[in-house]
Amino acid sequence: MDVPFLDIVVFGAIAAFLVLRLRSVLGRRTGHERPPTQGLPAARPGVSRRTAEEPARANGSERPPAAAPANGSTAMAPAAESGLARISLADRSFTPDSFLAGASAAFTAIVTAFAAGDRDTLRDLLSESVARDFEAAIDAREKNNATQQTEIVAIDRAEIAEAGMDGTLARVVVAFTSRQKNATLDSEGRIIAGDPNEVVEVADEWTFARDTRSSDPNWALVATRSPA
Repeated sequence: MDVPFLDIVVFGAIAAFLVLRLRSVLGRRTGHERPPTQGLPAARPGVSRRTAEEPARANGSERPPAAAPANGSTAMAPAAESGLARISLADRSFTPDSFLAGASAAFTAIVTAFAAGDRDTLRDLLSESVARDFEAAIDAREKNNATQQTEIVAIDRAEIAEAGMDGTLARVVVAFTSRQKNATLDSEGRIIAGDPNEVVEVADEWTFARDTRSSDPNWALVATRSPA
């Protein structure tokens, strides 16, 4: 039976709203779509929720070991080098390589948990303010009886874009480019946004932070943004 016209209008409005919410917390499509060529990295997250004050601006992101340069060096922008050196002085256990491995695994865990509506996992991986934003998007989705399907095909880029210290708080910005399959379904399982079989390229910039005085070695995701 055909979907009534009113249902189409309603589902279209819901889809538009959910797409905007998704982009606001998880980045944007670049429009460059490629077939999958590699699997997900297998690093452990190493990121937990923190109570440190979140930055006023979102400028962070990061990359998985699977996307590391062929020469084995850590991917980082020249502007990040001095900031990473300051972090290393404040935290002798910090290394860019291990940080990127953990951040890349956290990226996969967070995106997957958001799609599944797994609030408990998100609270463990995000700062309190970012967790509220993610949960608001999940609440809106569930209120409309919609579900999200997301598969990360590969993380092609994870680069330290910025780094620095704000007092004792270390901040690292990581730029991710990933290939994903995304679709939003209504309560009957009908697609109202996206395509579960279409691979799209998504760009994200995520900021992670950690109080270097803390005995807890884990970092928290404290801000997200889509690159301009």
